[in-house]
Order: sequence, then structure tokens, then C-alpha cells
Amino acid sequence: MKKLLFSVSFLALVPFFAFSETKGSFDFMFLNALGSSIALIFALILAVGILKKSPGTERMQEISKYIQEGAMAYLKQQYKIVGLFFILLFIILGFIAWILPLFVKGKPWLSGFVPFAFITGGFFSGLSGFIGMKVATKANCRTAQAASESLNSGLRVAFNSGTVMGMVVVGLGLLDISLWWILLRYVFMPLGIGIETIDEIPPIMITFGMGASSMALFARLGGGIYTKAADVGADLVGKVEAGIPEDDPRNPATIADNVGDNVGDVAGMGADLYESYVGSIIATMALGSIAALSLAGNEGDILKYIQLPAIIGVVGVICSIIGAFFVKAKDDASQKTLLAALRAGVYSSTVLIAIASFFIVWGLLGLKALGLWAAIMAGLIAGNVIGYFTEYFTSDNYRPTQNLAKTSLTGPATIIIGGLSLGMMSTAIPVITVVISMVCSYYFVGGGMMGLYGIGLAAVGMLSTLGITLATDAYGPVADNAGGIAEMAGLPAEVRKRTDALDSLGNTTAATGKGFAIGSAALTALALLAEYGNKIFEFKSLLPANSALISGNEILANILNPMILIGIFFGAVLPFVFSSMSMGAVGRAAQSMVEEVRRQFKEKPGIMDGKDKPDYARCVQISTIGAQKEMLVPSLLAIFSPIIIGIVFGPGTVLGLLAGATCSGFVLAVMMANAGGAWDNAKKYIEGGQFGGKKSDAHKAAVVGDTVGDPFKDTSGPCINILIKLMSMVSIVFVGTCIGLNTAIIKFLENLFR
Repeated sequence: MKKLLFSVSFLALVPFFAFSETKGSFDFMFLNALGSSIALIFALILAVGILKKSPGTERMQEISKYIQEGAMAYLKQQYKIVGLFFILLFIILGFIAWILPLFVKGKPWLSGFVPFAFITGGFFSGLSGFIGMKVATKANCRTAQAASESLNSGLRVAFNSGTVMGMVVVGLGLLDISLWWILLRYVFMPLGIGIETIDEIPPIMITFGMGASSMALFARLGGGIYTKAADVGADLVGKVEAGIPEDDPRNPATIADNVGDNVGDVAGMGADLYESYVGSIIATMALGSIAALSLAGNEGDILKYIQLPAIIGVVGVICSIIGAFFVKAKDDASQKTLLAALRAGVYSSTVLIAIASFFIVWGLLGLKALGLWAAIMAGLIAGNVIGYFTEYFTSDNYRPTQNLAKTSLTGPATIIIGGLSLGMMSTAIPVITVVISMVCSYYFVGGGMMGLYGIGLAAVGMLSTLGITLATDAYGPVADNAGGIAEMAGLPAEVRKRTDALDSLGNTTAATGKGFAIGSAALTALALLAEYGNKIFEFKSLLPANSALISGNEILANILNPMILIGIFFGAVLPFVFSSMSMGAVGRAAQSMVEEVRRQFKEKPGIMDGKDKPDYARCVQISTIGAQKEMLVPSLLAIFSPIIIGIVFGPGTVLGLLAGATCSGFVLAVMMANAGGAWDNAKKYIEGGQFGGKKSDAHKAAVVGDTVGDPFKDTSGPCINILIKLMSMVSIVFVGTCIGLNTAIIKFLENLFR
């Protein structure tokens, strides 16, 4: 089966080289569908292989079942709430697209396809997380059992589980893109229903990116609140107050903690990176159509520029599959050699994509377009640079985290100060890297609209390895669960030692995955910002004569316009307000968890000596209720703030809003993700025997630092990159509505005070 898959993968590349610039306009979206099929088939093969592994003892299977049931109960409740939101927004979008044109003359404010595209984007985003989590909760006990045989066996099961997540995300992303393209181009366009030319297709497809981002924000934020409420409760009461080990079965919050790893770090992360992936591709496709039109190209040329980002996505799938086979480790491997094993997979995929994309750009557009390949390379290199320095600042193999662990010797205050300092310092290199990537990708292709297209390609290049980078990320929660199962099932210390090695490495790879997502968000947001500027001028006939907007392209550079400055201030503060709300939500949910764990220890003193059984279900219920209750307001803030700002202040202010949110959000997200990852690994470094080891005063201080870092790295930080892109997509989708209503308000006020 593996040989067959390799053959299909390489055969899929042949048509890319078969069509040169001088040949016909072959529609590569059919190959996009083939790439999707390859990814999903590979995911299925791996999932079946995982399920064939031994699930371990009856006790291990029992604990795993608790985790599965808790995770599914949470998702079931979350999908009910999110489903109601999607139905409501579908009705609103339907009213604007289908009913409003009956009463408002001129260009419709919204395409009639938008409500359906919104629903499909949300569906596939949620489905990505659901499938990944389903496999992860089945793989946890199998990873623990495999780790009892050898370290490499445990690594392979956990990594294969993460690879399923990665392949499902890219496979469903390419499938959604392919389906919409084929429907719009080959069904609705020939019938003359709502679309006339191919350059109208990508802006419509941006809407399913909005649906994907909406689902991702709910999933990531809700899952993050859940997992960190349980984690904080388990650590503060279990480790610090009761003095029992992590994942001790006597801790009532330990099952909720392990459930949280799946709903937050697997289901939430899957939905998150799905929207990052499709968002970068469709935003660049939209810019490709504009850039090709600016070159006065024919339909065949326009088609090639539009489809190039999706083709790179297919190549990324194939190269990620090949790279996955390079991940292996010896049983006596240290954390450094484990990390080298994962790097081997990522770096081999990167090299293969670099080579393949060169021939694709050459074959598709000729030697004159190799600047586009250079733009892809700028993003590909930038992603690896950000990944490496994220690892440097968060891994306990390097001095920053080791020095942070040392500050725990003087108490919780100094380790918190040190973590904040480390997180702030760690923002410099990612910002410089993204800036260099932007400059290079913009000027490599000649600047102007084509330069903005180049920046979009850089974002696609950065995420082209997502199939394997997400695998190295998603394997972490599986290893973490495996360690918990090993502890609760009373497996030999050697097994726990192996799962701890995998788990500690997972903290670093998770931080690296967040770095990729945040870096790509900055590049994608700029591409979406350019698309928003273009959409404004599609509705310029609706603008009042005294609009704050400057004519022509000067709108994109007019910083001195007070309406744009107002938007920048609003945008700069929004990530901080959002982070405050989400961290406050974790704090309130964690407080309820801490009180419940304390209550159980007090009312059931037999828990500590094994005479009484903890009430795990109650803790799972507290985290579920807390997450569902707390996720709504911050999520709605992200969705409705650009709409309200656009209606009240106009499109120029929204432009400033998006610019301000992108800049402050990018820096804040990097700081929070890296500080949180460093605090976590500083704790792990001490637990490995440094500075007194477990149960020492330094360890207790490090646990406090880790609990502060938990909502940083797993709740607020990862959600900010979704916030940035979701605001941009909402602005693009509702630009006509906001301009129309803003103009109506201005005219009403002029008549009122005339």
C-alpha cells in the first residue's frame, strides 16, 4: 500500500511539468482534488495502522475511554452552540445576499453564494478538528503501550496520530477549495448564475475562509479555556497543595486535564490550522486574479496565477508524506536526538518543496516568472527560521529556558518576571524575519499588485509544509495523554520516563507550530488587507462625496487621515482586550475547578490513601460548562467589531483597524506563545532533576509560572492569529454592507442637521 501511495504521489507531479507556458490552460484544480484524495487516503492508512496497535491493559483502556467520552461530550455541546451561531449568521448573510437587492439599487452588497460558502468553511474546519481528536483519543493508550516496548515505537504511534491530523487538515482544505472552484466554474458560470468570469471566483471563496475562521475561533478559544481551567486546577491543588505527582489518579481534575489536551490542543488546533491553511491559499488566489488582470493577461494567464497557490498546496501534501517517513529514533535517544528526528521530516519536506516549486513555476509561467518562486522560498525559509528560534526560546535544551528555570530558586515572582522578559525579547526575531520575507517577496516580483501577490505566495510557502509541521505539533497532546495513562495505570517507571521525553519535546514542537501559524497570519493578513482595499473600490459609487477615503491607491498609504488613525488605535487595542477577556475566562473557570478539587479532598479524605474514588465526571462537567459559557463574548467581539466600526466610521477606519490589529496582534501572540512555552519547559527542566527536582521550592515556583503561562500559550496566544484573519475576512465579506449603511447614516445626519 505504501509503494502504491508513493507511485500515485509521484505520478501526480507529472502533469505539472507537462504543461508549459505555451500550452493550453489546463485546469489544475482537478489535480488539486487528486492531492486532496492522496492526503485523505494516507491519513486513513495511518489511522487504520494505529487502531491495529495494542491498546494496553484493561486499566489503560478504561482511562482512555474516560478521556474519549469526556472529549466527545464537550464537542457535542460545543457544536450545538456553534451550530446555532452559524444558522443565525447564515440567515443574516442570506438576507443581505437575497432579500436586500430587491430594495436597494446598484451592485448587490453580497454574492448569493456567500451564505453557502460560509457554512461549508465552518463545516470542514470543525470536521478537521473532530477527526484529528477522534484518532488522538484512540492513540493515547496505544502510545503508552508502544512506549513500554521502546521509545521509537511510542514516537511512531504518537507521530502517526499527529500526521493523521496534518493530512486531514490539508486534505479537507484542498477538497473544499476544489469543490467550490469546480461548482462555480463548471456549473454556475456556464449557466450565467451569479458569476460571469473566472476572476470573480476567488473573492467568493474567501467567504468559506470566514466560516473556517469563525469555527476555528470558537474551537480554539473554547478548547483553550477548557484545557487550561482543568490544567491549572490539577496543578495548583494537586502538585503544589497536595504534593502528588502530575496525572496522579487521586487528583479529581486529572481526567479533565487529559480531556482538555484533546479538545484544545487537537480539535481546536486542527480547526485553527485548517483556517490558516485555506485562508492563505484563497487570499493569494484572490490577489492572483487582480495581479493577472493588471498585467492585461488572457484567461489562461489569469487561471495560472489564480491556481498557483493551490498547486503549491498539492506539492506540499506529497512532500510532507515523503518527509513523514524520515521520522524515526533509537530507543536510547535523548531529547536532542528526538528533536533531530522530527527536524529530519520537516527539513526533508522543505527541500523537496523548494525543488518541486521551482519546476512548477517554470513550467507554468516560464523563466520570466521565477520571481514568484523566490517569493515562495522567502516564506518557506521564514517559516523555518521562526520555527528554529521559537524552539531556541522555549526548549530546555537552550540557555534562555535553563536560565528561566534558575530564577525559580528565588520564588514565583522572579520566574514570572523572567518569563515575561523572555517572551518579550523573543518577538524581535520573528518580526524581523517576517519583515524581510515581506520585503523580499514584494520586490522579487516587481512590487505593486504583483508584489502583494508575492507576499501572499510567501504565506502559502510558509504553510506548504503544514502536513508535517502539524504532525510534529499534534503528536504532543497524544504523548501527554500517554504519560497520564502510564501514571494512572501504574505502568513501570521506564515507560513514564519515555512518555515524559516525548511530552517534553511536544511542548517545544507545539510552540513551533504556533510560531508557523502566527507568522503566516501576518503575511496572510497583509494579503487580505490588499484584497479589502480592492473591494472598497468596487463599491466606490456608494461612497459619499465627502468620504474620508482618498481617491485611488493613496488610501493604502494615507496614515495622516484621522479616520484611518482612529482605526489603527482601535485595531491596536483589540488583541489586548480579546486577550484580557479570554484570560479572565480561564481564570474564572480555573477558580471553579480549584474549589471543586479542594472540596473533594476535604470531603473525601480517603482519596489520598485510595479508599475513596475521585469524582472525575464533576470536574469534566465544570470545565465543559465554563468553556461554553466563556467563549461566546470574546468570539463575537472578533466577528462584529469590524462590522460596527465600518458602519459607524466607514471603510477607511476599518482599513486602519485591520492594520493596527495585525501589527499589535502579531507581536502579542508571539510573546504569549513563547513565554508560555518557556515557563512550561522550565518546569519540566526542574522535574528532570535540576535545582532540587520535584517537590522542591523551586519546583513549586515553576508550577506557578507554568499556570500563568498556560492561558498565554494555549488560550489567548493561539487565538490572536485567528482573530487577525477573521477580522480581515469579515471586513471583506461585509464591505458592501458597511459602506452602504455608513453612507445612509451620513446622508441621514446631513439631512437632519441641514
